Amino acid sequence: MAGYVSTTTAIPQTGAVPRHVAIILDGNGRWATKRLLPRVAGHARGVEAVRTTVETCARRGVEYLTLFAFSSENWRRPQEEVSVLMKLFLNALSKEVDKLHRNNIRLRMIGDLTAFDPELRKLIAAGQERTAGNTGMTLTIAVNYGGRWDVMQAIRSMLRAKPELAAAPDRIGEVDFAPYLAMGDAPEPELFIRTGGEQRISNFLLWHLAYTELYFTDTFWPDFDEAELESAFDSYRRRERRFGRTSAQLAAG
Repeated sequence: MAGYVSTTTAIPQTGAVPRHVAIILDGNGRWATKRLLPRVAGHARGVEAVRTTVETCARRGVEYLTLFAFSSENWRRPQEEVSVLMKLFLNALSKEVDKLHRNNIRLRMIGDLTAFDPELRKLIAAGQERTAGNTGMTLTIAVNYGGRWDVMQAIRSMLRAKPELAAAPDRIGEVDFAPYLAMGDAPEPELFIRTGGEQRISNFLLWHLAYTELYFTDTFWPDFDEAELESAFDSYRRRERRFGRTSAQLAAG
C-alpha cells in the first residue's frame, strides 16, 4: 500500500471506496442520557459500533481506518467517566487484538501515550507489535491525541533529526515535515465522518484533512451501524473531488 501523498502538492488517485476513512466517535454520552442511562453505558455500547465499523470497512476494501476515541481535551470530563473509558480501552485491547490479528488487520495507536498508566501502555505496545506484520487494513486509534499536539511534536521531531533545518527555515518543505506527523506514512483521509450532530473537526488530524470530504450525521455513535456507514460512502461517491481544478477539467480527463 502506498503511503503519504500530499493533496496540496499532488493529485491523488481516487476510487468509489475511500482508501482512508477517519471518524470522530461522538454521541455516546448523549445516547445514554436519552435512555436515562449513565453516560458510561453509552461508551460501552459504542464498542459494538466500533466492531461493526471495523468489520464493514475491512470487507469493503478500505485500507486505513482511523478512529478518534479520546482527545487531549477529554481529560476535562468527569473523573468517573474518564476512568471508565480507560477500563474500556484495557478490556478492548485485551479482547480484540486476537481477532484483529486473525483478520490480518494492523493496529496502531497515536497520541501522547505517556499520560496512560503502565498497564495500558504495555497492552498498547503488545497489540501493535503482534499485528505489525499484518498486510490488511490498518486500524489506527487516536487516544490522548490532538491535531495541534501532532503538529508541534512533528516540528520538534523534525528539528531533532535534522538540526540543520533550524538555520535554514526556507529549505523546509512538506516532504521534510510530513513524515514526522503521527500518521506521516499513511495517505490523507478521503472521507471524514462525525456522528452525534456536531459539525466541527475538534482538533482532529488538522494537517491531514486539507482536502478530505466531510460527512456529518445526527446519529449517535452507538447507533452507527453498517447502513449508516453505507450512507456515508454513498455521499462520498457523489462528491466531485477537484483538488483545485475545475469541473470542466475533470470532464476532459
